[in-house]
Amino acid sequence: MKKLDEIMELMADEMADFKVAILELELLSKQLLKISIPITTEALEKNLNIFLEKQEEQNRLKDEVLKEIEKKLKHARLIPNYLLILFATLGIIVLVLLGYFGYTTKTAEKEKFEMYRIILESENDGYQQYFSENPEVKDDYNQWMAAKQ
Repeated sequence: MKKLDEIMELMADEMADFKVAILELELLSKQLLKISIPITTEALEKNLNIFLEKQEEQNRLKDEVLKEIEKKLKHARLIPNYLLILFATLGIIVLVLLGYFGYTTKTAEKEKFEMYRIILESENDGYQQYFSENPEVKDDYNQWMAAKQ
């Protein structure tokens, strides 16, 4: 009998544990029914459409950025403005210096020619004066010049 009482007691404990487990299982199944995820084509299409709309928006933004970059590239210059201004200024300076040096060279040449002419005239005056004082030397000079030619 003692054994039978023990078995009955164990059986009662097991039944109580079983009852608790069943109650927990019922609670979890109710929660599962409430949380159930409907995997239907409508839900998939809705989620897919939301994703596609986001992707289209991103693509549109990228296209706008690329168009702006393309506009900037069309209006971009290979040589910046400040370099163009610098080269133009240097060109003008070089032209002015060339003009100045050309002018000074020409005036110096004219001055040299004028000095040479003055020297020749002064020498000729000296020769003419000498020849007028010594006519016999002038005749010898003229004969010498004729023989030289």
